[in-house]
Amino acid sequence: MGPHGPARRRPDGRGSAADLDWRVIRELKAGATHLAYKAMLELRPEIGPESVFAEHVDNNLRPEGYRLVGFFVKEDTFAAAVAGFRVIHMLAWGHELYCDDLGTRFEHRRKGYAGQLMDWMIEEAKRLHLDAFHLDSGLGPDRADAHRLYFDKGMRIAAFHFSRSV
Repeated sequence: MGPHGPARRRPDGRGSAADLDWRVIRELKAGATHLAYKAMLELRPEIGPESVFAEHVDNNLRPEGYRLVGFFVKEDTFAAAVAGFRVIHMLAWGHELYCDDLGTRFEHRRKGYAGQLMDWMIEEAKRLHLDAFHLDSGLGPDRADAHRLYFDKGMRIAAFHFSRSV
């Protein structure tokens, strides 16, 4: 058993017990929220210090149904990539899993971790018998890799999202 749960073999199935693959996805419950901090800070630099982030998630977001899932690698205690999501009902789209946050730490990018988190969330939506998986994404040239991932996962642009400060 690895530090983050059971280890899995390499995807190709080769290797001895010494070659176990320590990459693992696991949900982060209250009390483990801080393990998402480094990845979330890169996605949302305005979240403040680790303790403020963990308190906000655990005391404000979780009661509204927010959940966190992290992608962990052997060499790091903190999640290499993280996703925050919730299950919601909407008149327009039905009962859906909505991804609020999806980010990968810079040194772990381009390794497929965010894509595996998306696959995990899509499977969770299926397990919960939901109608759809949704996320919003910012615009700009720095978002091109993220948008490519979303299209590769079979997503489409279904709406514009408008907002304003009040």
